[in-house]
Amino acid sequence: MRVHVVVVGKVRSPLQEAVSEYEARAARYWKFAVTEVDAGSRGKGGREDPAAIRAAEGERLRTALAAAGRVVALTREGRAMSSPELARFMDECALGSVREVAFVVGGAFGLDPEIVRAAHRRVSLSGLTLPHEMARLVLAEQLYRAGTISRGEPYHKGGGGR
Repeated sequence: MRVHVVVVGKVRSPLQEAVSEYEARAARYWKFAVTEVDAGSRGKGGREDPAAIRAAEGERLRTALAAAGRVVALTREGRAMSSPELARFMDECALGSVREVAFVVGGAFGLDPEIVRAAHRRVSLSGLTLPHEMARLVLAEQLYRAGTISRGEPYHKGGGGR
């Protein structure tokens, strides 16, 4: 099964090294791919129009998500999952012959509502608003952790087990 992280924007320092490290670790457990789409642009006169920016980003995200079997929208309004729950979800997808699970991370103004509505699942990484770079880091670490939980490896010490 392929795990595809589709994110608005690129990671800059100081998180770049940590994101790369955890994405490489996650790739030990899943066929792992990342697609970065450009962030929305400012409107006329340099003013930001959040709805227009989300819509523009949404178009680019939809193109990147075209082949996804399952889409998971990361949104503050989503359902929180524990690390063992994420591992079970990933195992269920793999056992259910899902070819690709795509996790979608929005930009500065969040995800386009159409992306959220169309997603198979909505997940919250935190009740706090996280910058997309931080969300990408947390997601990569949790995907790595889910892989270790699924294989019974000792990385996960958070209790709750499988």
